Amino acid sequence: MANAIYKHTTHLEQSNSDAFDTITPVGHSAPYSGIYRCKGCGHMISSTKGHTLPPQNHPQHSTAQGQIRWQLIVGHD
Repeated sequence: MANAIYKHTTHLEQSNSDAFDTITPVGHSAPYSGIYRCKGCGHMISSTKGHTLPPQNHPQHSTAQGQIRWQLIVGHD
């Protein structure tokens, strides 16, 4: 599975916010703006708060990958 990457740590700050623990199911609005990662396949997308997840171009899952579920991995203030 893929990971988000970055170059300059000066632009990132670690957070213990519960926002990063929330799993958002298909068809629900993104609770925060940022980068989301699918818990089943690792596919990542950018989304804006209030926009419906997932986008139409999300890859279909195999049975082993389970349902499409989104988790915020990078957010902003």
